[in-house]
Amino acid sequence: MKKHSQTRSSFSGKIGFVLSAAGASVGLGNIWRFPYLAAKYGGGIFLLIYILLALTFGYTMIVAETAIGRMTKKSPVGAFHKFGSSKWLSFGGWINAIIPLLIVPYYSVIGGWVIKYLLGYIQGNSQLLAQDGYFTDFISNGVSTELCFLAFALFTIIIIYAGVRNGIERVSKFMMPILVVLSIVITIYSVTRPGALAGVKYFLVPNVKNFSWMTVVAAMGQMFYSLSIAMGILITFGSYMKEDVSIENATENVEIFDTAIAIMAGLMIIPAVFAFSGGDPEALQAGPSLMFITIPKMFASMGFSTGIGILFFLLVLFAAVTSSIALTESAVSTFEDELGWHRKKATVIVGIIIVILGSLSSLGYGPLAGIKLIGMQFLDFFDFLTNSVMMPIAAIATCLLVSRVAGIAAIEEEVLKGESRFRRKKIFCFMIQYLCPIFAAIILISSIANAFGWISI
Repeated sequence: MKKHSQTRSSFSGKIGFVLSAAGASVGLGNIWRFPYLAAKYGGGIFLLIYILLALTFGYTMIVAETAIGRMTKKSPVGAFHKFGSSKWLSFGGWINAIIPLLIVPYYSVIGGWVIKYLLGYIQGNSQLLAQDGYFTDFISNGVSTELCFLAFALFTIIIIYAGVRNGIERVSKFMMPILVVLSIVITIYSVTRPGALAGVKYFLVPNVKNFSWMTVVAAMGQMFYSLSIAMGILITFGSYMKEDVSIENATENVEIFDTAIAIMAGLMIIPAVFAFSGGDPEALQAGPSLMFITIPKMFASMGFSTGIGILFFLLVLFAAVTSSIALTESAVSTFEDELGWHRKKATVIVGIIIVILGSLSSLGYGPLAGIKLIGMQFLDFFDFLTNSVMMPIAAIATCLLVSRVAGIAAIEEEVLKGESRFRRKKIFCFMIQYLCPIFAAIILISSIANAFGWISI
């Protein structure tokens, strides 16, 4: 196939990259997974371990993927190919490229659920949204969930269609500051509820008695997903980064942004649930049940339920959109690079794939509820396949690419562009060669064991 010639898109500068990369990182995982894991695995001690991992493992992977993207000016498949033509290199590139294409469809379904709840609060239905069975009835209604899913998916595709600067960067620059402001407002509201102080103390003050090996494994897994590592996003965004932008400085900004939002997510949810449940950490459930059942009940029991419901679900919607556009961009970029398609054609084809795969997840709790893959509904299966299996493998492949093929010297040379020295070089070298692949392998094994009920995370 003859490939067309085109100038590669780019971010306008450091701010464009940082806000877009931070937008990719700040997603539903921060808001519904982080507070749950923090509450389950020791509160403050979990938070401390998470921050340490983000500053070591997370930092190393962000630098590695961004540098690979910028030095090759390619999306994941092309980036891996640039260093050789071996089968494992090709596999590493493709697994990075396929992950977003599998995540965006079911992510868009959840984004559609957020739209439904936001509209419900805008209409003043806060008590209705909190009723037992409301969420189950909604997701089992195929028509309603499909319409909400299509609305979210179409919005994402329109942004991607507009391009890197006019679409992704512009939306990120608009949404991320608002997301921060909303986070601060909801956090203040949450921590000032009667009885919330116990939750604040539990979340922020490390207690060594609460430490266990599973605290480390859970924090590792959360950090992995939270920073958008091994999804192809950072390689793609790195390929749009200008040569004079410091990778290390940009990485630090993304780290700070993501960690701050994760901490605020904990402060938004844990103290409020503590106050609502009378100090019971078990009231914090994982995933959709926290977001769409516990939190609406909690809001309904407090003052200003309609206003705070609107603000919270607007925050969640913005977080979901910024992550969704980053994942979709990674997929579109692969089609552009590998098949030589123009951006508009690549966006339309990716959009069709999203609609087809997303419809399986959207209808999986309704008309298609009888069809299961290894005992899971479509949405749960796609989540397990990408998060528990493919992403750790992609991370291991990236570590091997850097340490065994491209060479740390090549990464260092790329990092030094726009920078006088590689400040955290020793941490980077040690982590990429030894600890990062081991950590990724632990996540892979523990996640699969958890999915099949051999251990509990």
